[in-house]
Amino acid sequence: MYESELKEVGSQIRAEIERKGGPSHLTVEWTPIPLSHQWGIGTSVCLKAAAALVRSGRSSLPVPEQAQRLAKGIAEGLRLSEDFAQVEASRGYVNLYFDTRRYVRHVLQQVLQQGAEFGRGEPRGERVMVEFAQPNTHHSFHIGHFRNAVLGESLARLVDFAGFNTVRASYPGDIGLGVIRCLWAYLKFYQGQEPTGVMERGRWLAKIYTEATALLEHQSPETEEQRARREEYDSEVKDLYQKWDAGDPETRALWRRTRQWSLDELAEILKLLSIAIDVFFFESEADEPGKAIVEELIRLGIAEDERMQGGPVIVRIDEKLGLKKETYRTAVLLRSDGTTLYLTKDLALAKIKFENFRIDRSVYVVDFRQSLHFQQVFKILQLLGFEQASKCFHLAYEMVTLPEGTMSARRGRVVYFLDVAQEAQRRVLDIIAKKNPELTGSAREQVAWQVGLGALKYVMLSVDNTKQITFSWESALNFDGQAAPYIQYAHVRACSILDKAGLPPGPVSVDYSLAPAEIDLVDLISRFPIEVQRAALEYKPLHMANYAYSLARTFTEFYQSCPVLQADPNERAVRLSMVAAARQTLANSLRLLGVEAPDAM
Repeated sequence: MYESELKEVGSQIRAEIERKGGPSHLTVEWTPIPLSHQWGIGTSVCLKAAAALVRSGRSSLPVPEQAQRLAKGIAEGLRLSEDFAQVEASRGYVNLYFDTRRYVRHVLQQVLQQGAEFGRGEPRGERVMVEFAQPNTHHSFHIGHFRNAVLGESLARLVDFAGFNTVRASYPGDIGLGVIRCLWAYLKFYQGQEPTGVMERGRWLAKIYTEATALLEHQSPETEEQRARREEYDSEVKDLYQKWDAGDPETRALWRRTRQWSLDELAEILKLLSIAIDVFFFESEADEPGKAIVEELIRLGIAEDERMQGGPVIVRIDEKLGLKKETYRTAVLLRSDGTTLYLTKDLALAKIKFENFRIDRSVYVVDFRQSLHFQQVFKILQLLGFEQASKCFHLAYEMVTLPEGTMSARRGRVVYFLDVAQEAQRRVLDIIAKKNPELTGSAREQVAWQVGLGALKYVMLSVDNTKQITFSWESALNFDGQAAPYIQYAHVRACSILDKAGLPPGPVSVDYSLAPAEIDLVDLISRFPIEVQRAALEYKPLHMANYAYSLARTFTEFYQSCPVLQADPNERAVRLSMVAAARQTLANSLRLLGVEAPDAM
C-alpha cells in the first residue's frame, strides 16, 4: 500500500544516510508493525547503516546507539504527505504510522478497483520453471502424486502472481526397470488385452506392475522351483530391457502404446485439477544428451572416467569444490557399462532448461528422498559454469502414508486419487442435501465437486511440505476448523450479504469511529500483497494457506460483531465495501491455492 509515497520516503532516508557518511547501496525495506488497531510500518535500514559506519571506523558508538541517532535525525527531517499521521525513531528503526481513516479508504478502493489483480506483483524480469506433476508411467495417479501436483501448481500460481514469468514443466519417468517389468508381464500374461476406458488403463497397468514385482522379487521362504522360475523371469526381463535399449521396433512400439495409456490418464486428472502443463520432458529423451554432458565433464577434468579399469564415471564433488568435510560425496554419472543414471539425465534436463527455455530459476517439486541427489545436481551444474545453478531449488516434501505404513505401488498398497475425489464429492452431496436442500441438480453437483476437491487440496497445502501426511478419510474430509470448506463458506457468506444489499459498493468516506473488528479485517486484507511475495520467494504455499484461513476467520468475526445491512447509512456503505474487499481477497487467496470459491454452498 502507498507504494509511490513510501518510495519517496525511502529516497529521503537514503539521501540522509549518505549525507551522514553512510553507505549508498542500502535498500529501504518496510515491515508491518504489529500494533493493534494502528497501522504502521518500519524500516531497519538505520541499523544496517550504523553497522557499516562502525565497521569502517567512522563511528565509535555501539551499533544500537549509532542506529538510534541516525533514526532520530531522519525522523525529525522527513517531509511526509497527509497520508501519514506520525513518524518516530525507536531502537534504531524509523517507524511511520498511517492516518487510520485514510488508510481504510485507500485499502478498500485499491482492492475493489484491482479486483482479481489485487496483490499481483510488478514484473520481475526473471523466468522461473516449476517442475511437478510427473508420476512414472505404467502406474496410476495416487494420493501421493496428488500432493506433488497440488504443491507444484499452487507454487506456480504464486510465483506467477508475484511477478515472475512462469513455466510449468513435467518430467515423467517413462523408462527404467519398473517400466520394463510391466511390459514383460503384459507380454507374458496379458498380451492382446486392453481395457476400454482411459482411466481404467492406468490402473490396469499398475495392477500388472504389482503382479510382476511379486513374481520377480525374492520371497522367503522360497523353493528350488520358485527360485529357478524367478531367475528365468529375471533373465527374460533383462533381455527385454536390452531389446528396448537397442531400439527393437516391436518393443519400442509396445512401450510407446502403453506409455500413452498412462499419459492419457494423467492428462484427464490434470484437467480435473485445473493444471495446464506448458512443457513435457521425458526421461527417455534425456539419455543421449546426458551422455554428451558426461563427455564434456570428462574433457573439462571435472569427471573421472574409470571405465577402463571396470569402474564408473564419477565426480568427486567435495574435492572439486575444495571442501575438506564430506558434504556432497562422490556422484556416479555413468555405470561401468556406460548406461546412464537419474543424475546423468537431470544434468541434461537442466541444460535444456537453461539454454532452450532461458530459465533463470528452476524449482524441482520432488519428494525428500531425492535431497542429496539434487544437491549433487546443482553443484555439478555450478562446476560446469551455469550461473542459474545458484537459483535452482529442490522443494522437497514428505510422503503421504497410510495408517498401516508407506504406500507402495510395487506391493499394490496405494490409495488412488480419483477414488478419494469421488468419495469427497459424495460426502459433500450428503451434507448439502441436509443443510441446503434448495440447491439442486447440476448446481449441487458442481458445488459438491468444488468443496470436496478444495478440501483435499487444502489438506495437502496446510501441512508444511517438510512434514509427513498420514492419509485417512476422516482427516482429508474434515470440514471443520482450518479447512478449505470453512474458507469457502466465508466467501459464500460475503456473496450472500452483497446479494441482499442489492447495490454494488461504491466510493466510501470513513467519518465514524471504526470498531476493532473492522480495523482487524482491513489490516489483514492490506497484507495480502506481502503474503503473496513471501509465499512465492520462500517457495512456501503454506503461507498462503494459513493466510486464507486467518482472513476467513477474521471476516467471520467481523460480520458477527459488526452489523452490515442494518447499520446506519454511512457505516453500511463502508462495511459493504469491507465485505466486498474481503470476498475479493478470499477469492484471490483461494485461486492461488488452486481452490475454487463457490458462490453458494
